[in-house]
Amino acid sequence: MFKKWFGNKVDRDVLVSPVSGYLLRIEDVPDPVFSQKLMGEGLAIKPKDGLIVAPVSGEIVQVADTKHAFGIKTKLGAELLVHIGLETVALKGKGFQTFVSVGDVVNKGDRMVEVDLNYMENHASSTIIPIVITNSSEETFNFVFENPKDVIGGETPILTIEKK
Repeated sequence: MFKKWFGNKVDRDVLVSPVSGYLLRIEDVPDPVFSQKLMGEGLAIKPKDGLIVAPVSGEIVQVADTKHAFGIKTKLGAELLVHIGLETVALKGKGFQTFVSVGDVVNKGDRMVEVDLNYMENHASSTIIPIVITNSSEETFNFVFENPKDVIGGETPILTIEKK
């Protein structure tokens, strides 16, 4: 009954880690595009395994042809980019297997990509996975970041995005 009166308004998204590993501040990513927040506010994970899951529920709005990155738009309106590794576009999709397409609706924890972490360690500059809110400069969100720590993919909260 209250839903009918007040609607189903979303005022926050709680992101979980997209992979098991260690949570890092975005400023610690060894790539200035990410560390200087040129693409937006965010954080990163140093992965322990190659299973990448959806950090939040939403719609898939981008899947890179080279399978190294995907974008999700949340019900709140936040647009996230999950970039798997650094300098991984040069791998041309080798070592990556995707399980989603543009237009798919995913739930937090759904399998998105599997990556051969050993291959990436040997052929890319880093395995670090930045997660960036690409529309963070719009002044519409507040961010509450978790401190660096060990995280479990699909389970450990890493960031809360709140509507201003």
